Amino acid sequence: MTGTRTYITTTIPYVNARPHLGFALELVQADVLARHRRQAGDQVRFLTGTDDNSLKNVLAAEAEGTGVQEFVDRNAAAFAGLREPLALSFDDFIRTSSDPRHRAGVERLWQRCAESGDLYRKHYEGLYCVGCEQFYTPDDLVDGRCSEHGTEPRLVSEENWFFRLSRYADTLQELIASNRLRIEPASRRNEVLALIGSGLHDFSVSRSQRRARGWGIPVPGDPDQVVYVWWDALGNYVTSLGYGTADDAFDRWWAQSGRRVHLAGKGVIRFHAVYWPAMLLSAGLPLPTDILVHDYLTVDGRKISKSAGTAVDPAGLVADVGTDAVRWWLLRDVPRVGDADFTRDRLVARADSDLAGGLGNLVNRVVTMVHRYRDGRLPAPRGSAPGCAPLARACADSPREVDAALADFDFRRAAAAVWTIVEEANRCIDATRPWESARAERAGDGAAGERLEAVLGALVQACLHLADRLTPFLPEAAARIAQQCTAVDGVLPEPVPLFPRIDA
Repeated sequence: MTGTRTYITTTIPYVNARPHLGFALELVQADVLARHRRQAGDQVRFLTGTDDNSLKNVLAAEAEGTGVQEFVDRNAAAFAGLREPLALSFDDFIRTSSDPRHRAGVERLWQRCAESGDLYRKHYEGLYCVGCEQFYTPDDLVDGRCSEHGTEPRLVSEENWFFRLSRYADTLQELIASNRLRIEPASRRNEVLALIGSGLHDFSVSRSQRRARGWGIPVPGDPDQVVYVWWDALGNYVTSLGYGTADDAFDRWWAQSGRRVHLAGKGVIRFHAVYWPAMLLSAGLPLPTDILVHDYLTVDGRKISKSAGTAVDPAGLVADVGTDAVRWWLLRDVPRVGDADFTRDRLVARADSDLAGGLGNLVNRVVTMVHRYRDGRLPAPRGSAPGCAPLARACADSPREVDAALADFDFRRAAAAVWTIVEEANRCIDATRPWESARAERAGDGAAGERLEAVLGALVQACLHLADRLTPFLPEAAARIAQQCTAVDGVLPEPVPLFPRIDA
């Protein structure tokens, strides 16, 4: 098998509640990248999963009066269950509490960093946000509250293991500034460089068994301590590949991979762009090649969040409006930089305008004309069709434009590049007016018949090209378009509505 090896990962969310639309955004973005790279001939491995070993999960289970394992099993299943509603193509799904690969890999990562002299134990007192699972200094807070969750951190005093993050500040600065560790968009790269430039402090990488409620992976050689949830969770990117076991997937997909691509939300950039690369440097392992950072979805201007009560259930939304509508809004409307405010009305308006009124109407018009004017028989391929040159250019240019946009982690620009074909196809129909050529052909004008044949052929080919370009974005819709525009025994299937209006 040829092609670059590309390893694509999402963050793994806490399972203190069911999934929300904000994480669905990251899943869909990762899925588009994975499908696009497969389409380009890459060997692709796409990983997602759940972070089960969090104190947040323990506290949520206690509040519900449910056993922790039962609680995390149930909610983790809801995350894994997003595969079908969101039409996801992930190759692997890891759970940190139960996957046999994970604990062995976390222990090996810990031992490698210990061998580098980067782990030490000391007493510590600090302000701890359970929502972030992170210690903060007073200067990190906004009016005494965590800026991410709006809660007051609790004062914690205990003895923990620490990691020598400060040792790697200069190396990280050079790697990121030189783009050898690429962070997109540039504003996030600059944010990380500013964070490193302000001074990196060693951070706590364990918790007492008592405070962790006995939940998590014990520190190797120190069973009174539990590995800090972020150290534990970040390791999933390599433990899922068999790091720490005999599985050779680690060599194939991490040590020897051409691209190692992490997707992450802006709220966890410190962990993915600073802590994780430093851990890998300490362990003597290759770093990710790309860290792609997205902003937030909001509801009424507030971040979509389980704890804030602004969650939107993606599976329920799909049951209401369909997979294509949800994926298309996430890809077509969410900007590369800046938060996007979600409403059902905005999603429905986009789906009805673009999918039902634009794409679906185009394919239906084209197939209907082939049936009306050629009894459904697919026109023979010809040279350039009169009046269709802009459409031919749009089809020819779209692969390069989509590839460039996705390389920049700009899904909205990539979706717009595909949409140019829809717009040019509709302009082609308006410019060539096939119905007039059909009338002239019936009146005995042979040249009009040849023009009609060429235009219909160009339109059918454009629809097939659309299906191909749309496959990473709307895989199910792309398959329906391809089926609608592929002849069986020389005849196209009867036209059927591809996207019924949602609010009809």
